Amino acid sequence: MLAASMLREASALTTQISGEVIPSDKPGCMAMALREPVGVILGIAPWNAPIILGTRAVSTALACGNAVILKASEICPLTHSLIIEALAEAGFPEGTVNIVTNSQDDAADVVGALIDAKPVKRINFTGSTAVGRIIARRAADNLKPCLLELGGKAPLLVLEDANLDEAVKAAAFGAYMNQGQICMSTERLVVVDSIADEFVAAFKAKVSTMETGDPREGNTPLGAVIDMKTVEKVNALIDDALSKGATLVTGGKADSVLMPATVLDGVTEDMAIYADESFGPVVAVIRAKDEADAIRIANDSEYGLSAAVFSTDIANALKVAKQIKSGICHVNGPTVHDEAQMPFGGVGDSGYGRFGGKAGIDQFTELRWITVETEPGHYPI
Repeated sequence: MLAASMLREASALTTQISGEVIPSDKPGCMAMALREPVGVILGIAPWNAPIILGTRAVSTALACGNAVILKASEICPLTHSLIIEALAEAGFPEGTVNIVTNSQDDAADVVGALIDAKPVKRINFTGSTAVGRIIARRAADNLKPCLLELGGKAPLLVLEDANLDEAVKAAAFGAYMNQGQICMSTERLVVVDSIADEFVAAFKAKVSTMETGDPREGNTPLGAVIDMKTVEKVNALIDDALSKGATLVTGGKADSVLMPATVLDGVTEDMAIYADESFGPVVAVIRAKDEADAIRIANDSEYGLSAAVFSTDIANALKVAKQIKSGICHVNGPTVHDEAQMPFGGVGDSGYGRFGGKAGIDQFTELRWITVETEPGHYPI
């Protein structure tokens, strides 16, 4: 549904790629700013939402008049191939929509060669911060702009006057949708201490009903994580937190990719899960002394993609939202929220640049200055 919306939004953008006439100080000079396609765009998409993120990597770039190369994930190459096949069948001219697949062993060489290729003018990448840094360095060597949408450690702040029922529902959805394998996933529940016990009890009751099962059967809210590496990482984060004084509220470690929804309370700065992105079905409850402390904790991260604030005082919630260092912040809504027409991206280790709507036009076009002299010229030499 979201991927289809992205294609509709991209189609609508074709009439929004506008320029302007800018008043010139020079008599008889008509000055214009015009947007033009840049050429070939390389889009590198991940596995965790293959149709949505694969479509996002190419749709606006195509609408802006560029050719595209989708570098498919090594984990879901056939799914990504379906996007390009559908676009080709829709009538895009031969050579405008392309896909490259590769083995995991060849990934670095293939991506490097694509970035170095002269026809490729810009790159967009969605994935881990570690790989994003490598791509940014390679692109910088070629003086090619990047759009990077990287990792996250999204905080959801529960303030003293929050509607706890709504906060619990949004927190559970944000933390465990797609088994927590979303860049926007709620990783930190920052709860003001005066309501923390009540919130944790209600959250435990909600999460305890969320069973994990075989996703092919389709009858449980949680399915499988991507691989055993994720299991090992999440298990290590749980072990580290418990060894340093955190409390296991519900869930726990797993020995298969069917991991339970896990809640850790009393998480502190010395625990790895306080700062490290888990990208799995585990969430950390961090207790704040008051609102100011909650804002401090929310900003105590190298990441800055998505955030949320829960409060019945909307004016104050907006004030808090403006103090959080993130590209996105939702008041009384989950951290997991995306729409095709919205500017989507982060700050800090979550990357730079924006997908979505008119923001995408800037990413995938070149802004040119063109003048027309309408009077005889007068020059000093």
